[in-house]
Amino acid sequence: MIRHLALLLLAALPAQAQLPGVADSVARRPVTVAEAPWSSLVRVQSEAGGRCTGVLIAPDRVLTAAHCLVARLTRRMLQPGRVHVLAGYDRGSFSAHATAVALRIGPGFRPETSGPIGADWAVLSLATPLPGPVLPLATQLPAAGSAAMLGGWQQDRAHALLADTACQVQRAVRDAEGRLLLRHGCAATRGVSGGPLLVRQGEGWAVMGVAVGATSGARGGLAVAVPGLDLGLDLGPNLGPNLGTE
Repeated sequence: MIRHLALLLLAALPAQAQLPGVADSVARRPVTVAEAPWSSLVRVQSEAGGRCTGVLIAPDRVLTAAHCLVARLTRRMLQPGRVHVLAGYDRGSFSAHATAVALRIGPGFRPETSGPIGADWAVLSLATPLPGPVLPLATQLPAAGSAAMLGGWQQDRAHALLADTACQVQRAVRDAEGRLLLRHGCAATRGVSGGPLLVRQGEGWAVMGVAVGATSGARGGLAVAVPGLDLGLDLGPNLGPNLGTE
């Protein structure tokens, strides 16, 4: 279980907030949003001012972090219609836009506390499909030391996609309630919440986890492990009872 590990959520906050997860690392570099696998990443932002990263797991489904969808003032889940998804975002321009119509959050996630960390995931159902390619979901946990990548629109370079393309999955761990997480060594900071922890699958990349936290003052962090999650991809456009209530 996770004990005494100083973690900070990776949702974008005001500019004066501490930037966790990067330390002195120069591992993050700009990547081309039009090239795979980065063309499957999307920018998730709300009318309340939040900004995170997500990934297309179906043409009209985006996997992201649940804490990205919590209203800062009320500590309630946002109404889906207040959440916007931008594909191909680069320096203020984007190739496509869609609004959420429903959301599904991890069972047991409590918006008032943005936890537990192992339940910090969400699937957005979009009003219209986006044209970006879909990334497959990993079905089994990787071996320790497996090559990984992590990227997103990060607070210190909010309008460009940055990624650590040469990091590793370190080990599987569990949160205080037994939910499965992955410890990784990827450099990232605020704004990467909801971004996919990517691992090799065949000749391409697959989504192994959802980035949710970074170690304070150091490179690395935690991602919710995707294998075993019920993401509801077999359901219709309305993903059930987990609708925003703000």
